[in-house]
Amino acid sequence: MSRLPQLVPISIADLEHNAHTTMALNALDYYRSGANDMQTLKDNQDAYNRLRLRPRILRDVSKVDTTTTLLGHTVASPICIAPTAMQRLANDAGEKATARAAAKAKKCMILSSWSTTSAEDTIAAGREIPVDQSASGGLPLFWFQLYVYKDRAVTEQLIRRVEKAGYKALVITVDTPFLGRRLADVRNVFKLPGHMSMANFENKDSKVTMATILDHEDEKDSSSSSNQNANVFNYDKKTGATKKVVRQESSLAAYVVSQIDPTLNWSDIAWVRSITKLPVVVKGVLTAEDAKLAADTGVEGILVSNHGGRQLDGVLATIDALPEVLDAVKGRDVEVYIDGGVRKGTDVLKALALGAKAVFLGRPILWGLAHD
Repeated sequence: MSRLPQLVPISIADLEHNAHTTMALNALDYYRSGANDMQTLKDNQDAYNRLRLRPRILRDVSKVDTTTTLLGHTVASPICIAPTAMQRLANDAGEKATARAAAKAKKCMILSSWSTTSAEDTIAAGREIPVDQSASGGLPLFWFQLYVYKDRAVTEQLIRRVEKAGYKALVITVDTPFLGRRLADVRNVFKLPGHMSMANFENKDSKVTMATILDHEDEKDSSSSSNQNANVFNYDKKTGATKKVVRQESSLAAYVVSQIDPTLNWSDIAWVRSITKLPVVVKGVLTAEDAKLAADTGVEGILVSNHGGRQLDGVLATIDALPEVLDAVKGRDVEVYIDGGVRKGTDVLKALALGAKAVFLGRPILWGLAHD
């Protein structure tokens, strides 16, 4: 089947279209899919379209300053880069290219724990870009997204590395006790290509790849009566025969089950705060109740997020959740950010007008990274 022609990109939608024409299906489906029926994935964008602006006129906009501060650091604008895993699936330059772009634009970039480039190499790539430290307009800023592992020593070692490398905040993902059921990844039996690795967990003795994790899980579950890789049968209409096939989960889902701690609770957030001087942001808050608990735990920031519609399907769109989170921490020393569904400048404006300190883009960065 012939592919659609590429467009000269003048919008994020054009970049996404072009990515659909060039990327391998395994990677494309991993990036574009959401959980289950993908209701929340769709609603993240639709919710912005439901909001209407009430513009003021005759306000003298001949000079506009987009700079803002995030936890005391000045950046060029409140449009920042969300953590997205395995960016080398989009372009072999991966996280290094994103870091260089963030540095050039003087933006905040959050690096994913599950990056295909190490934390050290990513921030070093950003520092390759000359930045005038004395100029106005902000400076590039790098934060690190953190999962809390069952082995707390792994978590602490990672924190020490990013502290040393120069990251200025930890962004703890709190909505992933288990991985959301992403049907495309299940069908594709998603794996990271063998020449790529989970670079933040690679050392001279161990190269953590999706393939090795999945193989390990298959061996472990092979004798279990509760094996999720259950046998199913396909019926061939032409021959009338049935063929036994094996249904496997994505290797990322297997990785999460094997490594990420499902007992994570607010005491673990307090534990992270106790072992680092870096400010802590919690990512994945959608309700007033959890926003209050986050503030009570002493975090410096809240990222209103539903994981791009990739975790629990049917939850609030992030822009719909934003007002109650803001109300819950009003008067508290907590900054509130948002991600999910932002595709246009007017979406940014709506989020800021409602009170968000900054917006973070995920998939749009990947579509840009994939553009040749």
